[in-house]
This record gives sequence, C-alpha cells and structure tokens, in this order.
Amino acid sequence: MPHLLHIDSSIQGDRSVSRKLTARAAEAWKAAHPSGTVTYRDLSAQPLPHIEGIALSTRMTPPADQTPEQAAAYALSVKLIDEIKAADTVLLGMPVYNFGAPSTVKAWVDHIVFPGLSVGENYTGLLGEREMIVVISRGGGYAPGTPREGWDHAEQWLPHGITLTGLEPRFIVAELTLAEVNPAMAELKGLAAESLASAERQIDELWTPVTA
Repeated sequence: MPHLLHIDSSIQGDRSVSRKLTARAAEAWKAAHPSGTVTYRDLSAQPLPHIEGIALSTRMTPPADQTPEQAAAYALSVKLIDEIKAADTVLLGMPVYNFGAPSTVKAWVDHIVFPGLSVGENYTGLLGEREMIVVISRGGGYAPGTPREGWDHAEQWLPHGITLTGLEPRFIVAELTLAEVNPAMAELKGLAAESLASAERQIDELWTPVTA
C-alpha cells in the first residue's frame, strides 16, 4: 500500500506558504494514490531534541550496552528512520529562516543520519529508492542573477546533509513570499505571484490523479 510521510516545519501556522504548498502536495498525492496512507509530523508543534552527547554516544554503543538515556535517544532515531522506511514518498516543507533551514529540520536530519540504521557499510545509503519532495518557501529572492544569489543555504545544505542516507531531494521553490506583507517589497508582488503559481503548477504535475 502506498504511503506518504508528510513533514512540516514552519512556525507561521496558517500564514505559512510552505504549509499551504505541502497541503496541496499531500492532496495531490492522495488523489493519485486513493488507497494510500499518510503519516504526518509537525516539527514546529512537536520539535525534536537537538543532538547532544547522549544521543551521539548511541552511535558508538551497541543497544545491549546502552544506558536508559541512550536507549531512549536510540529509540527516537529508530522511530524517525522507520517513518522514512515505511514511506514511498517523503514530503518536507522547509521555509528559509535567516538564510538557512529551520533548526528543527537540522535536528531531524541529525537524528536520521545513523550508521547501521540509515547508513550502511562503506557509506551506502539505506533510505534510497524512495521519492523525496522538498517544498521551500523563501521570503526574499535568491535566484540566479539576483543580488543575493547563493544566499539560500537551506537548499544548498539539505542534499549534502542527507546524502549518506541515500535520500535525494527534489526541490519546489516559492520565493519573495514576504512581498505581500513587507511594504519595502511591494514592487515585487507580481514576481512573488509568478513564483507561487509556478510552485503550484509543479506540485500539480507531480502525480497523475486516479479518475473513476
């Protein structure tokens, strides 16, 4: 049975562009997979603990030798990795904050990069062969030719951050999202609308809906 893992990370709630776009993508996925199931994780509402010494030590301690604290940290990584293993498609909403990914997404990545669970011998990724769609919302404009080209370190970082797992993200980007609320960006509203419409079209073309 097809399965979707849908993850959001925006702190903006109903105002979030990335959440609206991932919701659109999830509906498109369900239309193409009527018998499919969905697991939803909200990294903003239920943030994961950041990696610290105990969690790191679990990567070097066999489960049989772990302390209760290590066992709890290990169990969390297993749960997050199993969510990915159960999915045919991983859908991640990732806004850009201060030119980078939300810290909650970084924490998620740190938990799922785990030797023996998601990374095999000789650094072979164990989570490949599944689709990963990443919807990025950017308040500014960082496209080629713009003054801040290359300043989006979220899109640059994520493929490197998860490469050892075998996951290969495909990005759909909506930018200039602050044009609607920032008077200084008012002249960019048209470009923002074009970018959003392009992201919506790309989402709508991801999967072919099943018709009766």
